[in-house]
Amino acid sequence: MRNVDVLVVGGGPGGLAAAARLAAAGAGSVEVLEREQQAGGVPRYSAHGGFGTWSRPFTGPAYARLLTDAATAAGAVVRTGVSALDWAGPLTLTTTGPEGLETITARAVVLATGAHERSRAARLVPGTRPAGVLTTGELLQSVHLYGQHIGSRAVIVGAQDVSYTAARTIRTAGADVVAMVTDLPRPQTSPARAHDARLRGRVPLLTDTTVTELLGHGRLSGVRVRHRDGRTITLLCDTVVFTGDFVPDHELARRGGVALEPGTRGPAVDGALRTSRPGVFAVGSVLHPVESASVAMREGAHAAGTVTKWLTDEKAWPTGVPLTVQLPLHWIAPGRVTPTDRLPYVLRTTTLLTRPVLEVTQDGRELYRHRLRTAVPNRTVRLPASWTHRVDRQGGPVRVTVTGP
Repeated sequence: MRNVDVLVVGGGPGGLAAAARLAAAGAGSVEVLEREQQAGGVPRYSAHGGFGTWSRPFTGPAYARLLTDAATAAGAVVRTGVSALDWAGPLTLTTTGPEGLETITARAVVLATGAHERSRAARLVPGTRPAGVLTTGELLQSVHLYGQHIGSRAVIVGAQDVSYTAARTIRTAGADVVAMVTDLPRPQTSPARAHDARLRGRVPLLTDTTVTELLGHGRLSGVRVRHRDGRTITLLCDTVVFTGDFVPDHELARRGGVALEPGTRGPAVDGALRTSRPGVFAVGSVLHPVESASVAMREGAHAAGTVTKWLTDEKAWPTGVPLTVQLPLHWIAPGRVTPTDRLPYVLRTTTLLTRPVLEVTQDGRELYRHRLRTAVPNRTVRLPASWTHRVDRQGGPVRVTVTGP
């Protein structure tokens, strides 16, 4: 049994940024628990560039090392191969790792457990159970961490930014992309990126198309797909990669009785990233599956300031005002708002919206109004926090809606 001041569960960009900022600010003993053998999260096996800033870009592995080194240099202890099992008290966790079972009590806990893609089984895709069925995470690890052979012909399910990352990885591994399949009428990515990827990668895109069955025994031999008009076709391939459709790794939060948002299925937090459980904070993709590493890092640094205030005044735990969305908006995070919020909110839509007007109201009073260029499913819309000072703490829920042009 041990005691620390701050316990961070998850060694990805959000958790490492929080730990580095807290340790540098003199928050006491700060410890990070990472269940993998290396800290850094998804960037450590994302070999492509684009991490960091425009002026100082990094590859994923270099970015992961930078964040890990920054946390340890600031004085945080980063422990790998350690998993948090369950709660043993309000701010006490039981863990297991190379040194066996431990019970760790902290003055504050930061949940940074991330998210994962739904597997083929979770998406209820019928058919046989052959080898060669992967998610994007499994693909990236197979190619960049372990150098494994993934096959020669691949089908990608999904047409999001992460789907084009999978396409580049497949080509890096020496395989061909047979097709990219999405049940939506257009890719869920920026037109420039999709156009560029299809030209250079020669990736056929099948829209309004659903995978209905996996074929093959021993090894995948093909996938059967159906267009919205009823036409069916079999795509011959030995690999299929299911991309997107992320869900938060919220098991620890749920077991701790932390309230969850129905839209994101991640912990419900306010703009200061406080959960419903005093002393427990949450950052990164566990809140909103899934955002970029830079968003998780920014939230980790932001949460560090709130954690520091909690450590100095452990009686203060405001709950904020509920923040809700109406269809066709899908969800928004954080799901509660306080007048002092500064981080932008992130939200998603269920349908393609062209030139929609985004409105924020409370009790019929307009707080914010802005016209967007477009809103695409599975792509983030950002809502600035410039209006939060107008929120009435004693008022009703704050509502976010969109209307047509």
